[in-house]
Amino acid sequence: MTREEKAQVIQELTTQLAENATIYLADISGLNAQTTSDLRRAAFKANVKLNVVKNTLLAKAMEASDKDFGDLSTVLKGNTSIMIAEESSAPAKLIKNFRKKSDKPLLKGAYIEEEVYIGDEQLDALVAIKSKEELIGDVIALLQSPAKNVISGLKSGGGKLAGILQTLSERE
Repeated sequence: MTREEKAQVIQELTTQLAENATIYLADISGLNAQTTSDLRRAAFKANVKLNVVKNTLLAKAMEASDKDFGDLSTVLKGNTSIMIAEESSAPAKLIKNFRKKSDKPLLKGAYIEEEVYIGDEQLDALVAIKSKEELIGDVIALLQSPAKNVISGLKSGGGKLAGILQTLSERE
């Protein structure tokens, strides 16, 4: 690979890092061709971009980026794949589901919305992250709950009042 090609790859990686808020680094070494193909197919279905990158080029792209990746560059050893997605938990779910059939991929680290997660033990926490749509739905449900309580209270209160009036009218 010539210097110009390396500079081009670094520029492309820097652009990808700048444009995406969800970046996972995984180790897929040791997977045979069929399993790797299955992983790529599953990633495509889950709207996750999966690329194998050279550690040195990714480290230089991280340095050139405006984002603070913290200690994420320390996990750049061995075979590294980068997973990029719109939904923050999609790559974690993909890794977890794929591990039901294979012992790989291993999560090296992740950068999600300016937070850095390092190590495979973070996988369960990353799977539990809610998407933006789920959070908006939860907020709307919380906002609607008090209004529903007030409305049901008014309806039941009106029924009680009508019942009392009916009982009083029947006595006379």
